[in-house]
Amino acid sequence: MPTLIDTHAHLDQPDFDEDREAVIARARDAGVRQMVQVAVTPNTWASSLQIARAHPFIRAALGVHPNDAGELTPARLAELRELIVANRDLVVGIGETGLDYYRNWTTPEQQHPAFIAQLALGREFDLPVIVHCRNADVDTIRLITEQGQGTGGVMHCFSGNLHIMAQAIALGYYISLAGPVTFKNAHDRHEVAANVPLERLLLETDCPFLTPEPYRGRRNEPARVVYTAAKIAELRGISVDELAAATTANARRLFRLTEID
Repeated sequence: MPTLIDTHAHLDQPDFDEDREAVIARARDAGVRQMVQVAVTPNTWASSLQIARAHPFIRAALGVHPNDAGELTPARLAELRELIVANRDLVVGIGETGLDYYRNWTTPEQQHPAFIAQLALGREFDLPVIVHCRNADVDTIRLITEQGQGTGGVMHCFSGNLHIMAQAIALGYYISLAGPVTFKNAHDRHEVAANVPLERLLLETDCPFLTPEPYRGRRNEPARVVYTAAKIAELRGISVDELAAATTANARRLFRLTEID
């Protein structure tokens, strides 16, 4: 069974309140040996750290999602910095942050400074930045270029084209693909999956969201990253073992994850 890493899970979500430990156990049984638990609002920072503290094979990323950018007040930013300092053994990334122009829950005027502040945290603590980008490719690349010097990270659940992919990679970022790459008509994602340099590719679920085929429409969970891996391997014309070895090495390199049995 190949070793896989789910680089983006939201195990703190209420969707998992009834069976969180069983979900985690199923992932391990499926070959998902490590996971990155990603917090998206201040009120999930503590629960994300708690999950990581309870499981040596799960590490945490802390940040504020662009749809909640208004919550990143100066006081919250100071709290986030203190949590990172106090939990350097558990925190492996900043985010998820970024830009989302699909929803109008927060304005660009709120999102931009929140994104810039979290890019600065990534640089300050030498931690990868997990970037959410939805309908905001141009501004996301521009802000990373202008404000993200000295940072690296990952374009989470990448939905851009080959041009944006190349720009992100040139800026030092990895490309992460999730369940939508398994969808029949996801032609842009298929093209990216086939062409992204293997040494820059990561896998994720974004669970409980973005469930891959054949479970589309149901709750997602880390074990189902195996379907994403299988589809990408098919699109690239390589074995799942080769894809798993490369993406696992990439995830451990980017997030500095220690190999866990």
